[in-house]
Amino acid sequence: MGNLPLAGITVVSLEQAVAAPFATRQLADLGARVIKVERDTGDFARGYDTKVRGMASYFVWLNRSKESIVLDLKSAKGVDALTKLIAGADVLVQNLAPGAIERLGFGPDDALALNPRLIHTSISGYGRGGEYERKKAYDLLVQCEAGLLSVTGTPEAPAKVGVSIADVAAGMYAFTGILTSLLQRGISGRGDVVEISMLEALGEWMAQPYFYAEYGGAPPERSGAQHASIAPYGPFDAADGTVFFGIQNEREWAKFCTVVLDRPDLSQDPRFAGNAIRVQNRTELHSAINAVLGGLPASQVLGRLDAAGIANAQLRNMHEFSDHPQLAARNRWRNVSSPVGELRSLLPPVTSREVEAKMGPVPEIGEHTERILAELGIN
Repeated sequence: MGNLPLAGITVVSLEQAVAAPFATRQLADLGARVIKVERDTGDFARGYDTKVRGMASYFVWLNRSKESIVLDLKSAKGVDALTKLIAGADVLVQNLAPGAIERLGFGPDDALALNPRLIHTSISGYGRGGEYERKKAYDLLVQCEAGLLSVTGTPEAPAKVGVSIADVAAGMYAFTGILTSLLQRGISGRGDVVEISMLEALGEWMAQPYFYAEYGGAPPERSGAQHASIAPYGPFDAADGTVFFGIQNEREWAKFCTVVLDRPDLSQDPRFAGNAIRVQNRTELHSAINAVLGGLPASQVLGRLDAAGIANAQLRNMHEFSDHPQLAARNRWRNVSSPVGELRSLLPPVTSREVEAKMGPVPEIGEHTERILAELGIN
């Protein structure tokens, strides 16, 4: 294995919660030195829960391979340290409250005057300008503003996505935006100002329902775990559990009727002749399917689906995901050091023949303060 691709890149991050830490953790995975600037009470994600042997699951997920320095940014010493860190950094990442980075004296113009090669990266809820600029933005609230809850849930009630999807989307675009700017800097020699809003990041992921509603005249209906515009697609009850599968075309529909249901006649039934008609007649369609699958064990249904070449899945809980045979077969788990011992962690999803992700320790609050200050010549 060769050197990690971001070895030699220094990232200074005034980060908290999820979005910015997710972006910088991925930079750290690729070999960047990520210096996480925390207040004396630490990133408040450290206190979200205590499920990982007393540490927060959020913090463990988002902060491996980083160095933690505690700075009092209301003091001259703290500001001096941050100034020296930014002057020597390649990337600055921040997701502080709107206007906070400018009040500290490290807004885009000031920071690039100090360090013209800096990639100055800001993540916010709604972006600069407009009446929402200073509006508080939490993940669920951005899910609402981006229209996600209008298409997620049941016909009777909306439901949020069970993970911090708006934060993750923003963190992913910050990560890719920083990589793009580093490539551009290699050509131009100049730094850049990168801005990502959670609303716009999640809005990109909402483009398909937007187009569907904007030009189709009506928004997609909330359909629970069913697909709003494909049938059959989603969960179906077997005799001893639930199976998920999806039909993509008429060839698959015919094989499903013959191999899985042992009802070849259904493939010729005019009530189900084409996906659009099946969606219209979803209640009758499901009745016909449930009449067969409800008498079969889930293992047999999944076996028939595999034999027919129909995409399917087992509904797993998190413990079953942890034991997933495919992740074990591909050797995707590694141990990461932490203040509470070794923690089994999943490798990042991008694999490379040349390098493997760093997977360094999760830091204690302020663990690296003295060493970093000494590097800066500050007592």
